[in-house]
Amino acid sequence: MDAVADPELDPRATYALEPGEAASLTARLAGRAGGSTTTTAPATGAPLASVPLATPDEVRHAARTARAAQRAWAARPVRERAQVLLRFADLLLDGQSDVLDLVQLESGKARLHAFEEVYDLASHARHLAVRGPRYLAPRREAGMVPGLTSVRVHHRPAGLVGVITPWNYPLNLPLGDAITALLAGNAVVLKPDTQTVLTALWGAEQLEAAGLPADVLQVVAGDGEVGAAVVDVADHVAFTGSTPTGKVVAAAAARRLASATLELGGKNALYVADDVDVETAAEGAVRACFAGAGQVCVSVERVLVHEAVASEFTAAFVRRVKALRLGSGLDYSYDVGSVTTPAQLEKVVAHFDDAVARGARVLAGGVHRTDLGPLFFEPTVLTDVPGEAVLAREETFGPVVVLATVESDDDAVAHVNDSELGLNASIWTGSERRGRQIAERVRTGIVNINEGYASAWSAYGAPVGGWRDSGLGARHGREGLLATTRTQTVAAQRLAHRGLGLRHLYEMPGEQTARALTGVLRVLRRLRMP
Repeated sequence: MDAVADPELDPRATYALEPGEAASLTARLAGRAGGSTTTTAPATGAPLASVPLATPDEVRHAARTARAAQRAWAARPVRERAQVLLRFADLLLDGQSDVLDLVQLESGKARLHAFEEVYDLASHARHLAVRGPRYLAPRREAGMVPGLTSVRVHHRPAGLVGVITPWNYPLNLPLGDAITALLAGNAVVLKPDTQTVLTALWGAEQLEAAGLPADVLQVVAGDGEVGAAVVDVADHVAFTGSTPTGKVVAAAAARRLASATLELGGKNALYVADDVDVETAAEGAVRACFAGAGQVCVSVERVLVHEAVASEFTAAFVRRVKALRLGSGLDYSYDVGSVTTPAQLEKVVAHFDDAVARGARVLAGGVHRTDLGPLFFEPTVLTDVPGEAVLAREETFGPVVVLATVESDDDAVAHVNDSELGLNASIWTGSERRGRQIAERVRTGIVNINEGYASAWSAYGAPVGGWRDSGLGARHGREGLLATTRTQTVAAQRLAHRGLGLRHLYEMPGEQTARALTGVLRVLRRLRMP
């Protein structure tokens, strides 16, 4: 994609698509009888694309089409499906210039944070392609009587997986969940957020170019009614979004006995212990707080600093926050981009205003930069935020961070756990052993020691998920892949026709059967066999 540019114009004018490019992508949508909506570029507020919307009936039609194609896709050997993912990863890297522009146009994020999506998705696709076949391979288990029973556990595709994702990571969330389900042999109905549907459609186009049959992945656009229709047709639902909506999705799936994986909200905390290198910790904290303008499910919204290093850390942290370059441009000139939607900006401003009205002090930022664009808000640090402030309790999902001082590790753990949300925690310490000891007491699904969130997220063999109101199940790893399958145990009885099977054992008088089986258990115990 070549952005329309004129060196005599404001650089923000480069935030446009070539004529017909959006229409070419949206032509891939399954359904358009629900009318259309016009999306805008967050950085400028200018119209970006006219997006056709589906109706619930069209979602059901897309589901039938996908199910019909799924049977042939599932019949392919898993290593053949894995080859599609390997080619997809290569296409992502080859076409990164195009998709980086799209991600920035639709989300408003800085280009480096857009590149993180490309890197993440390509890495995840390669991990699935290499390790996925082993995750899915049948495993052997012992039978009732060793040698007489052959037991294998198989992982069969669930069938149709519904994927519903938000706008903050328009490439790696929708496509990451989709390729996981596809490798397992499922078909997918994907509903990305309408604001960022072009990026998802570009990804779907690359999957097809990599060899995915056209009908196996269906992409629909629409509001909550369309999302509900996706849940209603799916055998498994992969949802990323807010906690209130996630609970609705979980209830709707449960009514149909469909399984669900939910990654929901977080009020993630970062603790700086008293044995850190302050400059290193401050640099890491800035990345953890302001990547994607703070619109990252696992990013940090609360920074807790041991009182022994509070003054020194605060100075280093605030200095770095003030030095962040805020702006737009389809290049690597800026560190932080725009908030993505007007509704999200309203929430950020409301949380900030409420905290200040209750006595919070602003250490950095706090300004809505309309001179840069309609949705730019400076990276902001607040301290002395009272516990009753909305900012202290609820997820803000924007470039606003609360800084607080704690007296000890115990005090820090208490603050980290003082939330109904439990997605991510970050611990900075000069001792890995100390960090692991603190992590054992933290009630979150993932914990990063001396990193904000990237260490756990990018360990693709390890599950990533939330506790309590932050979610259900996990993405990544064996757990994320197998969540899109159904287990089937197949037990074959050997020598049944030669008088040595279980049937013949039970045909003996009851007392003899009991003695024989008791003897089997005693032998197994002596041999330390399960």
